[in-house]
Amino acid sequence: MDRRELAEILKRAAGKRVVCIGDLMLDRFVYGSVNRISPEAPVAVMRETRVSEMPGGAANVARNLSAMGLQVSLLGLAGSDLEGASLASAIAGISNIDPHITISNARHTTLKTRFVAGGQQMIRVDRETSEAISENEEDRLIETVESCLDGAHAVILSDYAKGVVSPRVAQAVIAAANAAGIPVLVDPKTADLSIFKGASIIKPNARELSDVAGLPVSSDEEAASALTSAKAAIRSGAIVVTRAEKGMSWIDGHGEVFHAHGVAREVFDVSGAGDTSLAALTLGLVAGGALKQAVELAIIASGLAVAKAGTAAVSAADIAEFSRHDMPGRRHGVLDISDCAELAESWREQGLKVGFTNGCFDILHPGHIKVIEEARSRCDRLIVAINSDASVARLKGPTRPVNGQVSRGRVLSALSAVDAVVVFEDDTPASLLNVLKPDLLVKGGDYDIASIVGADAIIDRGGEVHIVGLVEGESTTSAIERMNARQE
Repeated sequence: MDRRELAEILKRAAGKRVVCIGDLMLDRFVYGSVNRISPEAPVAVMRETRVSEMPGGAANVARNLSAMGLQVSLLGLAGSDLEGASLASAIAGISNIDPHITISNARHTTLKTRFVAGGQQMIRVDRETSEAISENEEDRLIETVESCLDGAHAVILSDYAKGVVSPRVAQAVIAAANAAGIPVLVDPKTADLSIFKGASIIKPNARELSDVAGLPVSSDEEAASALTSAKAAIRSGAIVVTRAEKGMSWIDGHGEVFHAHGVAREVFDVSGAGDTSLAALTLGLVAGGALKQAVELAIIASGLAVAKAGTAAVSAADIAEFSRHDMPGRRHGVLDISDCAELAESWREQGLKVGFTNGCFDILHPGHIKVIEEARSRCDRLIVAINSDASVARLKGPTRPVNGQVSRGRVLSALSAVDAVVVFEDDTPASLLNVLKPDLLVKGGDYDIASIVGADAIIDRGGEVHIVGLVEGESTTSAIERMNARQE
């Protein structure tokens, strides 16, 4: 699919409405740093720095649909607990989503808590109720779905095996949608795909398809055999299997198998990538695109999702930018401050999150790379600001910098994670931050937020400040010391 086709699909899909029903959950991310092992047990001690919450499960599918420019009617259940209230509040804050949440006194709101340190997920703790919902709750969901179908362009069943997408609910929703001539897309978590017969597209992942077909799905040939076997057992329009870094394969309504392989991307966090893929697949179909185009769009979107931290939403702007430059963002090289400010403003006007990090970056080392990559994973565009040569000399002494600002700027601007580089003359970036007004400020080191220059202004504007822990033994000073030691 070329850039023109992709732009046309995004344009045609904008504003169309999708009904999404499934298991709602709250994704909680607890971020911190790890510097020691507990004396009580051989486990890491994490010092918490911040907590982030966002809608997950079917709610994350809806969040992605909204970010891609679609209207969403979202249906599901939540418990009458604090997590349910947090989930409802988070959903209410997302534009283009019309929530229809049934409150259940018999269930916990599904909560997935991930503990993250140094950009790596250490452990995930789930609290959930997975029993089937009651017959009365099924009745309420089915009635609500039927009331939302008028004017809808697609229906999604987002099944996370938490009890909402029961066989009765699935068949009632599919029957009502088919009667209205509306396509149904299913993301299943059950080995019994027969409950989704009559669906337009069923989208298992490789492991799920393997379980259903009783066959491996590693190679294209194995995927084709498994798809053919599953298709013979299920009366559905098409089956699309997501195969992680190997792309996607599908069998259409005529029994013909196809494969599409994505471009390898650096994976930061796979949380929610399947939801993004499902949303993009739906976007392609409601725009009137062929299944092949919808699959290609899903591959692009899921590739963008795994490069972001947390349960990520991929926007129409992200996809459009990818289509223009075949990467999440085009590198703009070293800019002067006024040009950089203009660029940052244009990014914000596109609805993109602008990140900022700064430093001398004299001799680039793994600690620098960690900060830059983690910063880029938390925003849509990243600006790296470097101290001028005169500023470095004032801060570090007359023998520094080792590399001049032109060399440092060229090296940094060549990194795929960096979208723009700017040089500042002051000893701190305080004035520069007031000009660029980033949404995210990232610093590497042993800081607290109160001691970071410019953090208060970022937070006052509703932005975010994130601290990346040090990489042990990696610094410009230690690199210089090692070089001097070898020369002695």
